[in-house]
Amino acid sequence: MEKNDVITLQVEDMGVAGEGIGKYRGVIFFVKDAIPGDVIRARVTKMKKTYGYGRLESVLIPSPRRVDPPCPLHRQCGGCQLQAMAYGEQLKWKEEMVQSNLIRLGGFDPELVEQIMEPIIGMDEPFRYRNKAQFPVGLDKEGEIVTGFYASGTHNIIPVRDCLLGIVENEKILQVITSYMRENHVSPYLEKTGEGLVRHILIRCGFSTKEIMVCLVINGDEIPHKERLTDALCEIEGMTSISFSRNKEMTNVIMGGDVTTIWGRSFIMDGIHLWEGGVRTESTIMYRISPQSFYQVNPMQTEKLYSLALEYAGLTGKETVWDLYCGIGSISLFLAQKAGKVYGVEIVPQAIEDARENALLNKIENVEFFVGKVEEVLPEFYEGIRRKNFSDMSAEMLHPDVIVVDPPRKGCDEKCLDTILNMKPKRVVYVSCDSATLARDLKILCQGGYELKRVRAVDQFGHTVHVEAIIMMTYCGDKAKNKG
Repeated sequence: MEKNDVITLQVEDMGVAGEGIGKYRGVIFFVKDAIPGDVIRARVTKMKKTYGYGRLESVLIPSPRRVDPPCPLHRQCGGCQLQAMAYGEQLKWKEEMVQSNLIRLGGFDPELVEQIMEPIIGMDEPFRYRNKAQFPVGLDKEGEIVTGFYASGTHNIIPVRDCLLGIVENEKILQVITSYMRENHVSPYLEKTGEGLVRHILIRCGFSTKEIMVCLVINGDEIPHKERLTDALCEIEGMTSISFSRNKEMTNVIMGGDVTTIWGRSFIMDGIHLWEGGVRTESTIMYRISPQSFYQVNPMQTEKLYSLALEYAGLTGKETVWDLYCGIGSISLFLAQKAGKVYGVEIVPQAIEDARENALLNKIENVEFFVGKVEEVLPEFYEGIRRKNFSDMSAEMLHPDVIVVDPPRKGCDEKCLDTILNMKPKRVVYVSCDSATLARDLKILCQGGYELKRVRAVDQFGHTVHVEAIIMMTYCGDKAKNKG
């Protein structure tokens, strides 16, 4: 077989990136946009020694799992890998992926995983759930300014103004900004040359407050005629914060190192409700969100995720808790409602500033936040090294009852895991956006004396291949049975 050959394929499985998997003459092929159960015609795009890639040409026999996607750009855009699959089937696949990674990568017994795995928490409405969007800006073939998302595996911009996963206000905001750019001869950034001003448009929305933030990432020092831009954006209901971030580097990193507010506040507010016994309560934690803050993109599911973390922590009001990779204190403040004392660690100074403000805002006094890398801060605490910004070296800090971790996709640093094992908290609650790195880290913790007790997937990202997973483990020392 060679490139451009056309083959007929029975799709039998799905890969981690959402591509359909099938065999043709004993060779495995990966085909984007194909669904398990489909019979398809595919064009070979790349051949390796033992496998190949194909492009979906047509669906000959549609899978029972297949639906008509509401977005006409779902195949071109790299954002929604699973929109052609029925939502209930997406949930099944995500739950199976978490289970598979725990067994295959973590080395856990299949019977144990099946026994402790709780049903995935899906969304009531898997559209219009994102409170954050980052739109790259560029030029199309005709030289017109376009905003949208990158095509899968490329940096070619697919023009999108109304993504069905985002808020409806995004379309109006993008229209206002591109009109301002045309009228004032403000150029978009061009990756190939490094020329042009506007690189990305960041939009955030507080779902409970309806407050909206816009931040332009620019390849320069100032926005020309910025009062014309702010005047137009202020006509949009809910507009609360307008700013820009300087990023002059030839990099794929979106945000720059600084943010300058040009209208309104430097932040927006949002609230997260506590769930108890499957019921949404009136208890609410309010958060201050800056352009650079980490804040979960799906607020309704975040309520369920954080409430589950609180449940897994098993707090009675006396416990000492460490919240690692705490961001703006989102989980920390949830935990503080039922803990004796909570300590949070985060590398981003602005996020810690927000966390401290959020604690004051909610009148929560039993929390303390520290700036630094988790893999550096936590070991230094354990080793008893005093730092100028660490005022308390109590035994409770060094031997907590619970440690909660919510790391980036790459998982926990090895030093962080070693220190958790040295501290020996009674319980570890691990919130993960990548069940593969989760399984790797759990294997290390279980080999150090922990037992896996509860696992649950939470769908934060409908129509994409991503899923959150949350686990609870307890320290059993030499008695630990599931050592990965």
